[in-house]
Amino acid sequence: MAKDSITIGSLRKSEVEEAARIVRLAFGTFLGIPDPLSFMDDRNFMTPRFRSPHVKVIAAREAGRLIGSNVVTRWGSFGYFGPLTVLPEYWERGVAQRLLQATVTTFDAWRLRHTGLYTFPHSAKHVHLYQKFGYWPRYLTAILARTPGPGPLPTLMSGLKKDERERAIAACRRLTHGLDKGLDLSHEISAALKQRTGDVVLTFTGRTLDAFAICLTGPGSEGGSKVCYVKFAAARAGAAAEQRFAGLLAAIDGFAASRAAAIEAGVNLSREGAYRQMRAHCYKVAGQGVAMQRPHAAGFNHPEAWVIDDWR
Repeated sequence: MAKDSITIGSLRKSEVEEAARIVRLAFGTFLGIPDPLSFMDDRNFMTPRFRSPHVKVIAAREAGRLIGSNVVTRWGSFGYFGPLTVLPEYWERGVAQRLLQATVTTFDAWRLRHTGLYTFPHSAKHVHLYQKFGYWPRYLTAILARTPGPGPLPTLMSGLKKDERERAIAACRRLTHGLDKGLDLSHEISAALKQRTGDVVLTFTGRTLDAFAICLTGPGSEGGSKVCYVKFAAARAGAAAEQRFAGLLAAIDGFAASRAAAIEAGVNLSREGAYRQMRAHCYKVAGQGVAMQRPHAAGFNHPEAWVIDDWR
């Protein structure tokens, strides 16, 4: 395969199903799963993201055939990419580097303050590849899991009236801006509600938003039918943030239990308080990756951030 035979462009709607298949095949093969296509069961990290306005999916093709893709997500002033996957038969042929060059170009055009990714900490090959593009490995990110018991159903954004929902989304935006300038999950929230791939858990003191969690679950979602995947969650910063985070964990329990789903949630270990509190709340470590960041700066990965996410 000649390098110039590879073309890079945007993923087409007609290619989404094949891109999702390549994600399963690539990760399943790398991890040594006997049936690679069974990777992640019925969870879907491609289709819901492709349909979201804050996401761009970059495709690699040879002779018109899809051979790989990278999902590029924007949360206001922050962006991350992944999953980046290539057909196993095209590994070690420079396809990932071509996808990464287009990714960095996209991030630069968006004028983001900070970008990142999640990768395998034991793979020197992956870490070295991303370092070529200015990403630096920092703290580990733990993937935590818990099966909740029955609990009261929390306030959900889907249950709010239109004007109440708009005010709640604006409150979520103010909360994340307080964690890191320009951090904005508005489009992530709207996409989950519009596609019905999950809901947003809200906790309040009076009329003041204390915390929120974007919880993805159900057929066709990133959590699938068995998992409540906490895509992003945060408690308002400042005094008593630890207590607000504890209330959020309880609210997530109530939502996941109502869907008969186990919880999966990632937390960067630089957020020591959040990690310790989740472990005390009986979350178990199911896996771990490393967060690589560009520039080599903390962003919202720091001890004062009571945040859940994992950049997969």
